[in-house]
Amino acid sequence: MLKEKVLRFTYMLFPSMLLFFLIFSPEHAFAKKIRVITTSTDLRSIAEFIGGDKVKAESITKGYSNPHEIDPKPSFMVKLSKADLFIRIGLDLEQWAELLIDGARNPRIRFGSPGHVVASVGVDIQGILTGAMVDRSLGDVHIFGNPHYWLDPLNGKIIAKNILEGLKRVSPENAGYFDENKRLFDKEIDKRLARWDERIKPYSGTKIVAYHRSWPNFSKRFGINVADYVELKPGIAPSPAHIAALIKKMNAEGIKVIIREPCYESKIPSFISSKTGASVLVLPVSVEGVKEAKDYFDLFDYIIDNLISAFTEQGINPND
Repeated sequence: MLKEKVLRFTYMLFPSMLLFFLIFSPEHAFAKKIRVITTSTDLRSIAEFIGGDKVKAESITKGYSNPHEIDPKPSFMVKLSKADLFIRIGLDLEQWAELLIDGARNPRIRFGSPGHVVASVGVDIQGILTGAMVDRSLGDVHIFGNPHYWLDPLNGKIIAKNILEGLKRVSPENAGYFDENKRLFDKEIDKRLARWDERIKPYSGTKIVAYHRSWPNFSKRFGINVADYVELKPGIAPSPAHIAALIKKMNAEGIKVIIREPCYESKIPSFISSKTGASVLVLPVSVEGVKEAKDYFDLFDYIIDNLISAFTEQGINPND
């Protein structure tokens, strides 16, 4: 009788024991996802596409925040301490990243380790400073080039390649799966880029004013002419003289659209708008900068849709 009870109890317990070992055994394929921490939502979006269901990705910054001004919180260090892969924009944008890496004490993600990815390797970089003395008189410049390179979709393909290589280093057993996702990512970029080009091409050369120097890669790819900036210099607020000169230039040249990122103030662009009749367009530069930009592809859909709408509302005719 006792033997039968023991056997019955063992049979009842066996499924639970089996489930426990399946879940917690490190050898099991679904026991642990690759933990990916990125410095931006754009990098996270691309990493999620390439990594698929093999990764769990988080971004340190929000899509609407200013990536230059991030407080290196202890909570970020905790996340990095558990990361298998750390992906950064590079080009000295995230000067705060080194503090986080040091605080995390995670050798897997240090520079030069398999789990460290610099997404800028091999991309087309604009605004590289050459033959100039670089100091604070130039504003918040980046000596290695403008770090907003992800705003060219073809750079997105190179970013994805860098992320692919990082994922394959930390999880070689899933290399084929990652390769296929990269192929699908490139195919989607090519398909959408053809549509984006077709829609924006009639407005090639149209002049706009931007708040910050975030747009050189975008303007090069899509032919929009950023004629001037609200900021006096990168990261430096405009003086009254600069504002007055900008208003004069916009009226003289018929510039009717001002774009600003969600992280920048609205008062000065609104004042300039009141003196020029220009539309002020809030455009995200990153995924989740607005709720409609849910992923990397949505980001370009949103920017191009809203630019064309602003041009139309201002009576700017294609190829004027």
